[in-house]
Amino acid sequence: MLWFLVLHMAALLFWAATLLYLPALVAGTASQSTAITERPRYGSISRFTFTHVATPAALVAIASGTVVFLLNHTVEVWLIAKLTLVTGLVVCHALTGLLVLRSENAPDKPLRRWCVLLGLVMAVLVAAIIWVVLWKPAWELNL
Repeated sequence: MLWFLVLHMAALLFWAATLLYLPALVAGTASQSTAITERPRYGSISRFTFTHVATPAALVAIASGTVVFLLNHTVEVWLIAKLTLVTGLVVCHALTGLLVLRSENAPDKPLRRWCVLLGLVMAVLVAAIIWVVLWKPAWELNL
């Protein structure tokens, strides 16, 4: 089980790092001069980072986390809180993909505010996930 936990933490590190990097990358490439009218043949660097680093890391993090959950049999309130925060991070992942597509399809539109907002939300979610996992608050669920 320890190997799955290490895989989960490494994949989560890659996923969170690329998600925090992508809004800055999109904002940086969107602010470049539009003098080059020819579009790249295979997409942009932000699309490559999203599809080849962030998305596989997210899938590995979620799959290995599921294996750790199944092997450890942990069912506590802090885990439910963590999974809720991870769901928010998955939504932000999808929004980041939309931001990448929007920057490619309409390079003239300003996206800096959306990039800053998405980056801040993801930073708060990642910090909250780390806090919940390390602190493991002893919340009680009264049903």
